[in-house]
Amino acid sequence: MHTVGIRVFLTLRKTLFLWIDMSKKKFSLQFAVIGTGMVGTAIGVLLKNAGHDIAALADASALHRKRAQAYIGAPAFRDPARAADRAGCILITTPDDRIGSVCAQIAGKSSLAGKKVFHMSGAGGLDLLAPAARAGALVASIHPLQSFSSIDGAIASIPGSYFGVTAAVGAKKLAADIVRDLGGIPISISAEQKPLYHAAACIASNYLVSLLSVVESIYKSIGFSEKDARKAYLPLVYGSLKNIENQGCPNALTGPIARGDSGTIQKHIDAMARHLPAFASMYAHMGAIAVKLACEKGTLGAGQAKTIMGLLKGENP
Repeated sequence: MHTVGIRVFLTLRKTLFLWIDMSKKKFSLQFAVIGTGMVGTAIGVLLKNAGHDIAALADASALHRKRAQAYIGAPAFRDPARAADRAGCILITTPDDRIGSVCAQIAGKSSLAGKKVFHMSGAGGLDLLAPAARAGALVASIHPLQSFSSIDGAIASIPGSYFGVTAAVGAKKLAADIVRDLGGIPISISAEQKPLYHAAACIASNYLVSLLSVVESIYKSIGFSEKDARKAYLPLVYGSLKNIENQGCPNALTGPIARGDSGTIQKHIDAMARHLPAFASMYAHMGAIAVKLACEKGTLGAGQAKTIMGLLKGENP
């Protein structure tokens, strides 16, 4: 009797542990990825790695379809509606200007009632998915705050990134769960906030690239090669970014404006006007922002700020 009791106990314990283990497993979703550029392909890979089923891919480009299949191994179609028919979650990762038309095409040819349809535009709202919502789908947008220049780079950089999440009632939890499965951090963004949210992202990424191209141009104008210019300024950029990370923008500001060195600022203005006038207005506008930061930091007095602002506006020193 004692032996039987032990066996029953061990059987019950094994069953309990199995139930607990099963309860910890993620619920697998079936996805169709519509648009297999760099972002769509990388997202498909990460969702597959997280245990989800990539049931289908779709893209107008045969080259993109073939490349995505090599990464993901799912069937690929030219017609997005054929891919959408195979999945309960439809992720539209086309360029922003095509999201609305692709969504309308899917809604016109597929049954979307009860399905979930997402897009990944940073600036676009849920109005882009209106045809799917009218067809009975739950809709949301998830946008990674990250820059992508290759599929492999995107796969590596998406985990740990913040995602702006805009979701209809009923889709908020699922959208946040999908972001977490991608290794991302969800942050709620209203539809009204999206244009400013995305503008800030573009300034942080695209305009930083543009700004550094100006730096390269200036160094090349005094004889640096493009390669040497990058080698010279990138440690400065990395150091500044580290200072921002550790101290915030105002306290990370250094240089002549932070010191109130108006003589140096005048030399910059004169040199830019003589040699690179195309960049002179940019220098002045960025300088005005730096003046405000220096005042916030507390290293620039009101009188010094007024003098430097006068120089930047072209007033006589």
